[in-house]
Amino acid sequence: MAIEISNLVGAVASVASVSSFAPQAWKVIRTRDTRSISATMYWLTVVGFGLWFVFGILVGQWPLIVTNAICFALSAFILVMKVLPPSKKHAVANAIVPESQDE
Repeated sequence: MAIEISNLVGAVASVASVSSFAPQAWKVIRTRDTRSISATMYWLTVVGFGLWFVFGILVGQWPLIVTNAICFALSAFILVMKVLPPSKKHAVANAIVPESQDE
């Protein structure tokens, strides 16, 4: 029973962690705006997810590896978009979702 509960808690935590970054990444792509995002916070977040990913590898825990790899990728994308100059930021976002010609 305890193993089942711990697996459920881990699964919900994984979904919550991944889901927390997806809306921000999508907003950055859609708006091309990162002014209100803290670069320092995202540097720390990327380092944290990177370390959790390595920890998952070291202890051989696939849930930690997969969840933190996804969160690392999403938070790193947001950080890269934050530090890119505006023209490059627009080029990356346009490669993912082109801006409408009507706007």
